[in-house]
This record gives sequence, structure tokens and C-alpha cells, in this order.
Amino acid sequence: MRYIFEFCIIAAISFVAEVIKYFLPLPVPASIYGLIIMLILLISGVLKVEKVSAVADFLIKIMPLMFIPAVVGLVESYTAIKPIVIRLIIFVPVSTVVVMGVCGRVAQAIRTRQKRQGVDIDE
Repeated sequence: MRYIFEFCIIAAISFVAEVIKYFLPLPVPASIYGLIIMLILLISGVLKVEKVSAVADFLIKIMPLMFIPAVVGLVESYTAIKPIVIRLIIFVPVSTVVVMGVCGRVAQAIRTRQKRQGVDIDE
């Protein structure tokens, strides 16, 4: 029953994000609105991490499975991608390394800042 309740919370936030996307004329995906809503709810304390952690952990564990339809779509549309395939082969690994580097630097900066402030980072 706990998993159903947690999933309903996440689904409700996703639904609200879809409604916001429908009414706001901005080129922002509903998933981004959902992440922002979830962040605001978690930071404000309205929603506790424990209320969604089990289902969130499950969804993260099955995330690779969710990429299968996207990969199949790419394979099916190979003729449309064929003219830029060389650029994709170069751009995707380079951009992945850049994103990993930026994320790592941000994480290091946050940990350093927490250490200077005396915050226990091993919670």
C-alpha cells in the first residue's frame, strides 16, 4: 500500500506539471516543471523525502529500461539521422564528458563549502 501511495504522490506532481505546461506558453517540458515542483515541496518541508523515497529508488533502478523505446525509435529513424551520424558520434561522448565534469566540479564545490561550514556531509 505504501508503494501505491508514494507512486500516487509522484503521479499527482507529474499531472500538475502537465497542467502547468498546458497553460504556460513557454518551451519548457512538463518534466522540468515536475522537478521544480518536487524540489520546492521537498525544500519547503511540505513533502518529506521518506514519503516518496521507496518508489523513487525503484524508478531510478529501472531507469535504463525506460531508454529502450527511445533507442528503438532511433534505430527506426536511422535514415533521417544518417546525414548527421558522424557529428552525433563525436558530439554525444564529448557532451557527456563535459556534463560529467561540470557535475563533478559542482559536487566538489558543494562538499568543500559544507566542510567549511562544519556541516556533517556523511549523513
